[in-house]
Formats: sequence, structure tokens, C-alpha cells
Amino acid sequence: MKIIFISAVTAICLTACNSSADKTSDNKDSMNHDMQMNTSAVSMPAMPEVPADAKVYFSNLKDGQTVTSPFKVEMAVEGLHVDTANGKLKPASGHHHILIDMDSIAVGTVIPKDSVHLHFGNAQTSAEVKLSPGKHSLTLQFADALHRSYGSRLTSKVTLNVKQ
Repeated sequence: MKIIFISAVTAICLTACNSSADKTSDNKDSMNHDMQMNTSAVSMPAMPEVPADAKVYFSNLKDGQTVTSPFKVEMAVEGLHVDTANGKLKPASGHHHILIDMDSIAVGTVIPKDSVHLHFGNAQTSAEVKLSPGKHSLTLQFADALHRSYGSRLTSKVTLNVKQ
């Protein structure tokens, strides 16, 4: 009984998926066209230009340092301007994010906002961070005014030993 039911559902699905008003176009080509139409309708502006020597770093933390939670984090840049995440793209400009226990985010990817992706879209350059005791990594990730990552080129990572 189950086999007959599954066969009937499969046949109905195959018939529905293959029916098309335009029998001359390939279903795969039709899907590609639809995807192209959708992506062009929502195209994003290019990433802002940044100087080749630009960098971001933690000005008060060193790799391997032991800290007591909560602790202050100071974020700094060279060759860049720290600005708000106001949606207005400017060359060599952006804002900080701290990624907890993870590596950089791929260039052009919008950085999520949650407990391990801390956003500083009001142009903050310092923050208080609270972590559980143990070994943790912090990755400072710079992003444009649309929260899109500049990628590993504009990151700095430290590993910390956190005590309470």
C-alpha cells in the first residue's frame, strides 16, 4: 500500500514539475533566467575602496593575554575612517564588529547580529565584553555601512584566557 501511494505521489510531482506553458524552453534555462532576473532586481552596490595598507587591530589586547571578565576592548584602525552603519557607502570607511570564537567573514557577506557577532554600527571604538571563563578568540572584523564584511584583509584576531 505504501509503495503504491509513494509511486502515485512521485508520478504527480513529476507531471506537475514538467508541465509548462512553453514546451520549447528547457526548465533549467527557465530557472536560470528567473534567478538572473531576481538577482539583478536586488543588486547590491560595489564594496567601497580601501587603501592597500589599511588595517584594524585591538589597541589594548595582546594574543595570549589573560583577562578578567567583563573586560574592556579598544578597537583601532589605520588608513580607515570609523563611521556609522547608516547605509551611505564611503571609500575607506566602515565600522567594527567583534566575532567571538570564530574566524573572519567572507568579503561582501552581511554580518549577522547575535550573541557571537557583536555590532558597533554607531562608530564605537571601545566596548565592554563579558565571556565565560576559559580560552576564547576575538576577531575584529571591519564592515561597510551596509554591514558587509571587508573580509580577512581587515581583521585582527587575538586569543584570550578569560578568568572571573
